[in-house]
Amino acid sequence: MKKNTYSYVERNHILEQLKQAHYDVIIIGGGITGTGIALDCTTRGLKTLLVEMQDFAAGTSSRSTKLVHGGLRYLKQFEVKMVADVGKERAIVYENAPHVTHPEWMLLPFYEEGTFGKFSTSLGLKVYDILAGVKREERRKMLSRAEVLRKEPLLNGEGLLGGGEYVEYRTDDARLTIEVAKKASEKGADLLNYTKVNGFHYDAEGQLTGIAVQDVMTGQQYRANGTMIINAAGPWVEKVIALDRHIEGKSLLHTKGVHIVIDRDKLPLRQPLYFDTPDGRMVFAIPRNGKTYVGTTDTVFEEDLTHPKTTLEDKKYLLRCIQSMFPEAYIGMSDIESTWAGVRPLIREEGKGPSEISRKDEIWTSETGLVTIAGGKLTGYRKMAETVTDLICAKFKKAGISCGKSITKGLRLSGGNFSDPKDYPRYIDMKAKELATLGMSIEDGANIAALYGTNADTIMHLKKEIHEPSDLPLPILLTLHYAIHYEMAMTPVDFFMRRTGALFFDMNWVQTWKKPVMDYMAHVYNWTPERKEEMAADLEQRIADATEAV
Repeated sequence: MKKNTYSYVERNHILEQLKQAHYDVIIIGGGITGTGIALDCTTRGLKTLLVEMQDFAAGTSSRSTKLVHGGLRYLKQFEVKMVADVGKERAIVYENAPHVTHPEWMLLPFYEEGTFGKFSTSLGLKVYDILAGVKREERRKMLSRAEVLRKEPLLNGEGLLGGGEYVEYRTDDARLTIEVAKKASEKGADLLNYTKVNGFHYDAEGQLTGIAVQDVMTGQQYRANGTMIINAAGPWVEKVIALDRHIEGKSLLHTKGVHIVIDRDKLPLRQPLYFDTPDGRMVFAIPRNGKTYVGTTDTVFEEDLTHPKTTLEDKKYLLRCIQSMFPEAYIGMSDIESTWAGVRPLIREEGKGPSEISRKDEIWTSETGLVTIAGGKLTGYRKMAETVTDLICAKFKKAGISCGKSITKGLRLSGGNFSDPKDYPRYIDMKAKELATLGMSIEDGANIAALYGTNADTIMHLKKEIHEPSDLPLPILLTLHYAIHYEMAMTPVDFFMRRTGALFFDMNWVQTWKKPVMDYMAHVYNWTPERKEEMAADLEQRIADATEAV
């Protein structure tokens, strides 16, 4: 089996050979669901192509609450099977990618007349532990009022009765998606970003035989042929369905979730919290890398799916939530450093509001053979992919095509090649010292090792590959070169938003280094002055989206 490089060079090669290739499976959508399906398909021996009209994880998969969690609140909606399934998947994601999945104790305070009471919290967390198969050392703890306030003094003490503690898994959703995609590429799948599906091809019986695609970067048109075509386009699944001759399927309801980022000095939480809002919803407040982010909202969204924006009302809503729960923090509009907004593709259920609709996934097949998956949660991506691929394999079996069993449950993702997840902290310490010998600080070395896991071994040896002139410090130069040549980053936004997450969590860093990053990428890609100006304008627009309200 060939080993791909997952670079812009490989991208060009895949496009050039599309006309001659025939794929067993073509996947439309490069979010966590699509990349998960690509990994499951290719590891079962299926020749696999994935196409994504933007960058990998550019949609919902970089705009979530950034938790691999079991969905405690869904117990209230009696979504028992979903809680059990995704709860168990948390541990699998952690085992396979400890560098992007970190267990942390979540504090759940309960109040008089709140969503959760002492009995319901204790029972709910106990049932959650059982359903999710939680490890003994991570099972829930019940806390008195005094214990809750000792753990988090900023909490509003009025009406506070006590709390519960349980383990959730914090993640970097975009990096998780990238690591899944890189593993799929390593195992032989062909993956293309910035490649948009414009239509389908059919045989004489009206069955799908391929897709018509356009390279967004060049405008060039291509055809890709495949036996099975899977629509995993997230919020865009209906738009893909509309390209099909036979339009059918579930109706989607798009809802928007917004998060705001505040410096941790202003909101110095000691640990993540999950708390009641004045209107009866539940919101997370999570410390991360010197910041605290708070979210999410849940409102019906009918605007631009590609670049959903945070409104002034979104910000005001979350500030009211913060003021209610942390009245002495005095957080105002000027304290919001950045925001992000994401769109959830939910299966519409008549008579239910956005927060009441199930997050379960559904799969259906049109008369032309288009397989569509919609709904679902980040946490359950691997299981969803396994289910879809099982369906595909059953169809192949009837046609006499062999297909192996899923192996993703025990498959380490790219960067997660640890025999035991507990080796991860020791690896960071060791690799930080090794990276420091290249001429960077121990802190910079530790940041690289923490972000890239065992792929830091590759980054260590990149210095000799770099021949382009640059004013960038070595740690940034190495990671930018890695993003281009090993993670298919095609634009500065790809690097700042999805390869590093800095556009959400370190805007000063983005502002400081955006010009030399732009210059370096322009040199590598040989951009014309006009193209470079377009890329700069796109980055400035994304910065504005993250820092301004509409």
